[in-house]
Amino acid sequence: MKKSHLLISMMLVLVSTLMGCATSGELEKVQAQQKLIDAKAEQALQDAQAAKAAADAAKLKADEVTTRAENAEKAALERERIADEKAKRADAAFQKSMLK
Repeated sequence: MKKSHLLISMMLVLVSTLMGCATSGELEKVQAQQKLIDAKAEQALQDAQAAKAAADAAKLKADEVTTRAENAEKAALERERIADEKAKRADAAFQKSMLK
């Protein structure tokens, strides 16, 4: 009786061990899924790098436009200052001519 219990126990352990192991087909499926995940991750990395490069280029262009706008504003203020000075001189000349 003890031998039969031992034999049945050993058979159950063997069957449960074999059922817990992955088959080569399952292993290949998992490896294929891993390769697909790796490919998607690589593509995502490339997309992220391309997006960063595009963002850097856009920032550079925006910085250039900002600099040009600031320079244009400075030039406009300078022209306004010169025009005000000319207007003051013209007004002073007019006032002087009116006194004569």
